[in-house]
Amino acid sequence: MKTKQKSGRGTSTTKKPSESFTTEERAAAKARVQEMKAGQADGETAVLAAIAGMSGPDRTMGKRLHELIKASAPDLSPKTWYGMPAYARDGKVICHFQSAAKFKTRYATLGFSDQAKLDQGGMWPVAYALKELTPAEERTIVALLQKALG
Repeated sequence: MKTKQKSGRGTSTTKKPSESFTTEERAAAKARVQEMKAGQADGETAVLAAIAGMSGPDRTMGKRLHELIKASAPDLSPKTWYGMPAYARDGKVICHFQSAAKFKTRYATLGFSDQAKLDQGGMWPVAYALKELTPAEERTIVALLQKALG
């Protein structure tokens, strides 16, 4: 005699999408949708607006990073990515700046995508915590950008 298996439907406790993401994550996703709808609008203006919308130290750091990236990696195009300042080559994001306030973290982040050529063995960093930008950090960022661009 065959035993009939019960369906698993109705027994899962999955959350609604609105319960799965924080307010900040939903805002970032909405920003990304708006970026995609806007297409290839002026990325410089969008990045400067994103930086202007940051508070205190994040704004200061964002401005300095923007200047540093433009000067040391002029072939990267500024654009926003999930509402964050980002820099792309051939439309693909290489690096981005996430303010500490964006997701209520204790430090800002300079992140690199998988398009960055930072590969080193089986494991390597792709995000860096930023509390301040001194000349030493700026030199490190320039070196990372040079390596990322191959």
